[in-house]
Amino acid sequence: MPQPANGLILWSTMENHTVAIAVGIGFVSVVLSYYIVFSRWKHRSNGLRGIQSKSFEKSTDDNGITTVAAGGTDVIIVGAGVAGSALAYTLGKDGRRIHAIERDLSEPDRIVGELLQPGGYLKLVELGLQDCVEGIDAQRILGYALFKEGKDTKVAYPLENHHADIAGRSFHNGRFIQRMREKAASLPTVHLEQGTVLSLIEKDGVVKGVKYKSTAGTELETFAPLTVVCDGCFSNLRRSLCNPKVDVPSCFVGLVLEDCTLPHPNHGHVILADPSPILLYPISSTEVRCLVDVPGKRVPSVANGDMAKYLQTVVAPQLPMQIQGPFLVAVEKGNIRTMPNKSMPASPLPRPGALLLGDAFNMRHPLTGGGMTVALADIAVLQRLLKPLHNLHDVSSLCEYMEAFYTLRKPVASTINTLAGALYKVFCASPDQAMKEMRQACFDYLSLGGVFSSGPVALLSGLNPRPLSLVVHFFAVAVYGVARLLYPFPSPKRFWLGARLISKMQQRGT
Repeated sequence: MPQPANGLILWSTMENHTVAIAVGIGFVSVVLSYYIVFSRWKHRSNGLRGIQSKSFEKSTDDNGITTVAAGGTDVIIVGAGVAGSALAYTLGKDGRRIHAIERDLSEPDRIVGELLQPGGYLKLVELGLQDCVEGIDAQRILGYALFKEGKDTKVAYPLENHHADIAGRSFHNGRFIQRMREKAASLPTVHLEQGTVLSLIEKDGVVKGVKYKSTAGTELETFAPLTVVCDGCFSNLRRSLCNPKVDVPSCFVGLVLEDCTLPHPNHGHVILADPSPILLYPISSTEVRCLVDVPGKRVPSVANGDMAKYLQTVVAPQLPMQIQGPFLVAVEKGNIRTMPNKSMPASPLPRPGALLLGDAFNMRHPLTGGGMTVALADIAVLQRLLKPLHNLHDVSSLCEYMEAFYTLRKPVASTINTLAGALYKVFCASPDQAMKEMRQACFDYLSLGGVFSSGPVALLSGLNPRPLSLVVHFFAVAVYGVARLLYPFPSPKRFWLGARLISKMQQRGT
């Protein structure tokens, strides 16, 4: 395979001038130096907009459609978020010629995608992208702290058998993505461009490329034997590549708390509140992200003050005392953000020449922070599959590899997806007595420590994403919950409640 590239060719620096021999030459030199320095500063400050590859020539046909001659592009990537940027770098360093098209190359400002589980960090190391969490004030995360009705328990990631650097990481999502984009764009094999992809180009049942609009408003076409669509949860291309069944079980209300000391440093905090969980974790050395889950597709209005009132009267009293002050200050400042929490099972419609990846393909409730781990694991699988395939123009072989990808990704993805959905349902408050018992059983089970906490957390963190282990712990929690009910005095009512608890566990696990 081609060796990883050494980076973009750097501009040659100007030699320092000695005292000007003539006033005219000196003046010209100063003006020229200022112009170059200013141009380089402006290039960086524009957030990577419009990076172009010298090999990309354009021609316009009689219909006014411009074709981008990409010098033999191997892979087109639609989207340059976490999945797109990571894929561009991973395939680019393997020698694949990449054309990545992103709608907006300025730094994103999101309230999710800020917690990378240890399993995801391991994939980041495997892909050679671990330095992307450096220089962005990322915080090490060593486990979780759970709070319920005045009690709390701490569950640590099982990191004993890993290198000391392995842990979770939390950060500003936009900073992380910009570092990923910069690293991808540093490869001479990667062309990163700002533009809006309009549609896939198909011929004889095979996807040949994409039609997109440049920042200048020109409609362009670009072609490659493989097009990977990873344009996020609001993808406008997924319908032609999968059978999307999007569910919105809840919404997140996001705040940034300043000068807030969490009860357990370097841990994510989950408050089992009523009606649904509240998450807190550091995103820098001075900021803590708070995500309040609100069930349903609609949330109280931010504009008329209903949201602030809800946060002050319903949410704040359920937080640990040392968090309530910074939380109320953040609410008072008014920078309240909301976003829908989407869930969508992977249901691909295989089409030759195209592939779905990331949130465009598969989503789960973000309670467990598993999205980036799944995406990075998918990229690692795809890289291993494509390495021996030197000719991507071999459509039949490429189709076989793509079908293998959809199969090989399932153990990791299904484990993390199933656990995310089940935990969200269990952690939500319910008037149903069986659900209350299940919630308490889950909290008490994790509080036992040892294998009872390390096992589930290894699943959640992506360190041990094995479906069989997930089944074992689901069964163990159910047995533990029933035992709690029957001890010390079994009764018909408790037997009936125990049977309903097991039934509910089965429903939550599917």
